[in-house]
Amino acid sequence: MSDYFTQFEDRKPPPPLKTNSWIHAIGQIFLINALVFGAWYLHWRWTASLNFEALWFSIPLVLAETGAYIGLVLFAFNIWRVQDIEKKPAPSCITECVREGDALPRSISVDVYFPSYDEDPDLVRLSLLDARKIVYPHAIDIRIHILDDGNRSSMRELADELGCNYITRDNNIGFKAGNLRNAMEQTTGDFIVICDADTRPFPTILQNTLGYFTDPDVAWVQTPQWFFDLPEGEILEDVWGRRLGRPGRAMAGAISKVFGEIRVGEDPFVNDPKMFYDVIQRRRNWANASFCCGAGSIHRREATMQAALRTYGIDIVNNANKRGKSLRLLTGESFADPAVMKHITTQTMLDTEFTPYKFHVSEDIYTSIELHSDLGREWKSVMHADVESKMLSPQDLLTWTTQRFKYAGGTLDIALNDHFLWRKGLNFQQRMMYASTVWSYFGALWNVVFLFSPIIYLFLAVAPVAAFSQEFYKHIFPFLVATELGMLFSVWGIPMTKSKYSYLAFFPVNLRALWTVLRGRKISFPVTPKTRQDGMHLGLVWPQISVLVLTTVGIIYAWWSYLAGLTAYGFDGLFLNTFWGLVNMAAMLTMVGAAMWKPPVEQNIESTDSVEIELRQAA
Repeated sequence: MSDYFTQFEDRKPPPPLKTNSWIHAIGQIFLINALVFGAWYLHWRWTASLNFEALWFSIPLVLAETGAYIGLVLFAFNIWRVQDIEKKPAPSCITECVREGDALPRSISVDVYFPSYDEDPDLVRLSLLDARKIVYPHAIDIRIHILDDGNRSSMRELADELGCNYITRDNNIGFKAGNLRNAMEQTTGDFIVICDADTRPFPTILQNTLGYFTDPDVAWVQTPQWFFDLPEGEILEDVWGRRLGRPGRAMAGAISKVFGEIRVGEDPFVNDPKMFYDVIQRRRNWANASFCCGAGSIHRREATMQAALRTYGIDIVNNANKRGKSLRLLTGESFADPAVMKHITTQTMLDTEFTPYKFHVSEDIYTSIELHSDLGREWKSVMHADVESKMLSPQDLLTWTTQRFKYAGGTLDIALNDHFLWRKGLNFQQRMMYASTVWSYFGALWNVVFLFSPIIYLFLAVAPVAAFSQEFYKHIFPFLVATELGMLFSVWGIPMTKSKYSYLAFFPVNLRALWTVLRGRKISFPVTPKTRQDGMHLGLVWPQISVLVLTTVGIIYAWWSYLAGLTAYGFDGLFLNTFWGLVNMAAMLTMVGAAMWKPPVEQNIESTDSVEIELRQAA
């Protein structure tokens, strides 16, 4: 195994984002203005701006704008409020973590799970060694487990060598979820730390997180995922200072003061999860709506088991009623005989499998939904602000795409097939937060419209609005300006450009995931590769390349036609759509650049045939 990442071992995680109350208040004011101006703009678009001579173009665009506006409303709701859960001292006894009388005084016990399938034992070794360094200020029973779904002798030997418990099984039913369930059946810890094979927990992970569980209703704590091997790049001041001298450094410094630190050459795949964990997830704490993301999370065993038992009971009742209804349709009876229903229920119990973790590609968010909607207990979640572990990032676009496809497909599958947003146990705030996550994946539908709208105008000189007139600019500019300023101040300290480009550029992945779910296909469980995959993977970005080529040709053709007087373009419309097309091209270039990126140091290479074929078949 390549140890390329050893050169980054001394890196320290960034501190949590600090929020200035005044700056955040300014952001809230601009967000309110953005929502008001947006509603005003959409009203005008629907009632006064449609181009009735090209409704085939005008209607899809205004629908796309409406979808994007709904997404803005949900996102604004998500980031509206900052309220971290108060950190509490590490408990010394299990009685501090449960309701009075629920346990006798004793030390806390913790199981640390490392699910594995085909990862290199040397990689897992590093994770286990770091787990053995976990410290705690009180007596505690920490047990480290390798959950080997590959049933490999090398992993068993590694467990024996490091004094860890080895758990395997004779099948792979349920994949990671099944692996976790199998481990829960063989362990007894009060709390469970879930890691990936490459998760390297910090020594402080338990002493900094178990204090939350002194609230007996806290079911799990999620910690931020930090990829310590990402290219850090150079800060803009150094790059411009080297090229332009003191004036360049001064200009770069001024820009950074407004937009936050800007780095050139960092994170080619936009893997840095700071925006997701430090803003989106963390700002769901006030609504008790941050969800579990797997690696780096700590779970209360009781919560997982109770929610599973309640769901198991509900599934039995629902399935038994369905069978009873089918039987009545066959016999023509109005009511089923009680003895028959008892037999049906008993058989249903035998046919329904009890599992603490849903056998699903997104078992983490599925379990979160089960716990948040548990009417019997109203379990709480916590998004911890500080990084408590480190892990390896995807090192190539194929791995990145595989991972994002799994996230998108899993979430959409739950939303479309489980209808979880309508569960009785979720309150309004939680529904809004989960809806924000789901809606973001539907964004691929309107992103396609936004990408091809300027192309249509540039080639055909057909406008989606009645005219690019003063009325148009009067309605759209206040909305756009307020939105940009609202985002700038609301997430102060985190540059938004790369996140917005990434959201626009990965439209093919989300479209593929949505199409897979709508066709009733199951989202597969590919293990995310931990080493760089060979090649440049340009085949994965042909949609982005198509947008680049069409936009470039369209701009050249439109301006040539305009200057030659061959086509009746309006200057305003031509200028606006050219600018719009250039922004789209900048977004597409990020993904094409990611496909071509190679690390600056030689790394271990694996074959990609099976992963790439599986990904393409999903399309």
